[in-house]
This record gives sequence, structure tokens and C-alpha cells, in this order.
Amino acid sequence: MSHTPVNRAAPQTPHQDLHSEEGALRGEHPGRSRNPLIKVADLAWLEFEKPDLDQAEVFARDFGFAIAARTEGELWLRGTFAGSPCMVIRRGRASRFIGPAFRAAERADLDRLARATGSTVRDIGVPGGGQSIALLDPSGLPVRVVHCAEQLPALPEQEPLILNFGTDHRRTNATQRPPREPSRIQRLGHVVLETRVFARTLDWYLDTLGMIVSDFLFLDGQRGRGPTMAFVRCDQGSVAVDHHTLALHLGPGTGYVHSAYQVTDLDAIAAGGEYLAERGYQRSWGIGRHIQGSQLFDYWRDPDHFMLEHFADGDLFSCDLEPGWAPMSASGLAQWGPPVTRDFLGASPSPAKLREVMTALRGDNELDPARLLGLMKAMSS
Repeated sequence: MSHTPVNRAAPQTPHQDLHSEEGALRGEHPGRSRNPLIKVADLAWLEFEKPDLDQAEVFARDFGFAIAARTEGELWLRGTFAGSPCMVIRRGRASRFIGPAFRAAERADLDRLARATGSTVRDIGVPGGGQSIALLDPSGLPVRVVHCAEQLPALPEQEPLILNFGTDHRRTNATQRPPREPSRIQRLGHVVLETRVFARTLDWYLDTLGMIVSDFLFLDGQRGRGPTMAFVRCDQGSVAVDHHTLALHLGPGTGYVHSAYQVTDLDAIAAGGEYLAERGYQRSWGIGRHIQGSQLFDYWRDPDHFMLEHFADGDLFSCDLEPGWAPMSASGLAQWGPPVTRDFLGASPSPAKLREVMTALRGDNELDPARLLGLMKAMSS
């Protein structure tokens, strides 16, 4: 594999001055599968269960989602971009994350997966109709791969503000007054998942869904044991896509960490954040700019304590870029912004968290005392 040069005339570092100071060492994980079953095109939607759909709809509107469909038992949320919904919330006894749904590049991919995994292609009740195949990743998390019969039409956009830069005066005789309103969601960007079997789970997504790694993180002093986090994107060849559609990290828990939704720009993030704060919602961390992925970010908690992110201006990579490698640390999460919070890191001690840790340390997985101590050190550095 080789890099795509940014500027052929300019001197380059070994990792092309692109997204990481260094690449892989000899023998390290290549970040992609040699022969994946299929290559998914994108993340389609996320599936949740909650007991109170009315409360879920209030937060959804305040956060900036539009409603694609609502029944007695289901709430489908969407963004302004044409395509599939962003999220479905089904009525259930407790609030829980069910799993992600990825969009197949073509209908035949479902049949290919079905033959390879012994699964069945079934109709699914998505607005506009469609079909899906149900899988389990090595963490035991349900994963759908879907093909939608119809795309939802685009909705009106939240227009970006016209900005003046130095002597580049694009706005004259006019003021800036971004409205205090919800940040209008454009689309679902990514989901972050925690797993006790990181290596197996990562390889499953690469081998089964054809995803490729943008960046690996490793624990200080433990690089020889392999990475503990991966930012993973879809492979659409020369078409540049989000730096990560899925992020996986090793930890004592299993499942959802947060999900991220694109909005227009920094003003949309900030004004939408003020709107959420005025209505009593809890900010988890923000506003800032990430390192891996470069996104402007702002994290919030919904009434059921799920974390959701508004983001804008993320990196886009084609298939040519090789993975970057960097040490994992709390200080390495942002280029600028307020200090990362304990809430965002999930570092607040609780009986449930302690039970997770004890269960993980006793189980057949990749979390041993050295890994756990390394993670704790990284999240306090």
C-alpha cells in the first residue's frame, strides 16, 4: 500500500504530514481485510428501545432531528439529507441500545452475506421499505446490513453563515445573528462502541463488512500487544468518506458509547448548544476540535443518559490513506476546547461500573490487569 501525496513538491514526513505522526511498524495490523465478504457503503441508522416515546420525541426535536415516521410503537428520526433515517426508537420496557444498521452498496450484497453466514434476508419496516440481514458481531451485538427500497427526500437546510476572513470581505452592510434554535441534523456520522474482545471484533468488521482503519491508538508501553482503539471508515475506493463511521475501543463494557450527527457549521453547534442548555439538558463535553477526525464537536446527554454528539467539518479520506498510529491519552482527544470531562470518559465510579470491571477481568477476553491499568493511565494523562 502507498500514500497519496498531498503536495509532491513539498518535503514529507514518513507519514506524509496527513493525519498522524507515524504509521504502522513492520508486522502490525494492516487495518484492512485482504478479501472482505462485502463493502458496506455507510452507516444507515441506529436502533434503540425506550419506554417513553413521547419524551424521546421531545429530545429528538430539541437536538435537531426531524421525524420520519411515528407509530404507537416506533419513532423513526432523520436528518435533512436525502437517504435513510438516522435512528429508530422502539417502545420497550427499558432504555437500551440494540445495535447499528449498515447500508449495503447494492441489494446483491445481502444475498452474498446470507450465503456466507447462513442467515436470511428479510423485509424490514423502514419508511419507504427495504430488506435486511441480521448478524452478531463477536461482542454479541446485533448488527443489521440493510438495503432500502426508497430514499427519503431532502429537507430544507440550515444555511451556513457567510464569514469574513481578514481582507476577504464576503459580508458587508449586514450583521450576524444566528437564530437560537435546534442544530438541524443533516445526517448520522458515526457510532462508537466498547468491547472486551477488541481484536476479534475489529477483524469481524473488516472481514465481514469491508471497512478499513483510519487511525489506531495504543497504550503507552504496550504497543507490542496491539492497538486498543480503532477509528474505522467505509471503503468506497477513490471516493473520500468520513474519517470514521465506526470507532471501537477496548474496555470493560460492551456496546454503545456515543453516536455523532453532522450539522452545518460551528455556529449551528454553538447556537444549538445554547438551545439545549436553556431546556435543561446536560452537556457532557464541548465545544472543541478533535485530533483523530478533526471534527468540531459538542457532546450531550439525552434524558436516558445516552450520549449524542453534534459535529461539523470532519476529515474525509479515500481508500489510499494508510492507518495512523498514536498513543491513547485523554489529552490526545482534542486540539482545543475545555478539559475532557469524567462524564465523557465514563470514569465516574459506580457500582455498575465496578461490576463491569470485575466481570471483564474474570472473563475470556482481552482485558487483563495490565490492559486495565494502561487504560486507566491513558484516561488520566
